[in-house]
Amino acid sequence: MTKVDEPMTTDLSTLARNVPDPVLWTFRGIGQVFFQENALTGALFALGIALSSPLMALGAVVGAAIGTATAWILKFDKSEIHAGIYGFNATLVGIATFFFFQPGAASITLLVAGCIVATLVTWLARRYVPYPTYTGPFIVTTWLLFFLGQAVGAPLVEHGGSMEGVGFIGAAAHGVSQVMFQASYWTALLFLAGIAINDWEHAWWVLVGSIVGALVGIHHASVAARAVDPESLVNRTIYENVALGLYGYNATLAAVALFLWRRSVIPPVLGMLLSVPLTELFPLLGLPALTAPFVLATWIVLAFGWLDGRLFREPVGAGP
Repeated sequence: MTKVDEPMTTDLSTLARNVPDPVLWTFRGIGQVFFQENALTGALFALGIALSSPLMALGAVVGAAIGTATAWILKFDKSEIHAGIYGFNATLVGIATFFFFQPGAASITLLVAGCIVATLVTWLARRYVPYPTYTGPFIVTTWLLFFLGQAVGAPLVEHGGSMEGVGFIGAAAHGVSQVMFQASYWTALLFLAGIAINDWEHAWWVLVGSIVGALVGIHHASVAARAVDPESLVNRTIYENVALGLYGYNATLAAVALFLWRRSVIPPVLGMLLSVPLTELFPLLGLPALTAPFVLATWIVLAFGWLDGRLFREPVGAGP
């Protein structure tokens, strides 16, 4: 996520001074889910998840710890370990495991194995893939776990609950919290606070991304239309999907990723807009969407940026 040769704001020294380094590395890994190299940010993220689901918060922390420990044992680049680079994909795998499967021997085994695999895939991707892979290792690993868990008979979690009464503000909040599989106002507030203490501009883009995703999702289909649930769980109305934040969370990540790539308004907006229709693509293939729409939308914008650089090497004048 965050390039280690261009670090973001470091942790507050007064808070981090007496904290063991492995703990800092682990929570930086959680912070890197939103591109933030900051242990305090990661701690606020973990707290936000815990307010909604203590079990998934445990999965996040354990996942980040497994990813960090795996990278350390295999002697991966120390600066990347310290920055949390090997924690964020494992963090998401840890959360996703308990989102899809009930706690038990099978799900715990899947969690541990998945976090190790995600860490190895992260290392391979950073060494051999010539473009940012973002949460790609998490996506591929979780798709594998999703089908493997069902094959071995791991009990699935039943998700439900009415979205009646959730207005647009709630939908925007859920778009932020759904990055880590939560639908909670308080989780969203803690996520935004955690991002803001590290970089307020990133917090702004996260909020804008969720709002734009919700607005485009509403425009994308009528309230009466049926839409495939981006997590392949049940069929819901388009309103319920928007209210859950399922059209916003990929837009939040695309906005920050593309703002990091180029400090401009146009790339983040393009990424947000592209992420919404892509959200419905993956369930049609029988796959949970996860953060794949964010990755694909961002790649498309980066590809256009590369093409633009190849076709127009000289600055274009404003005219006579």
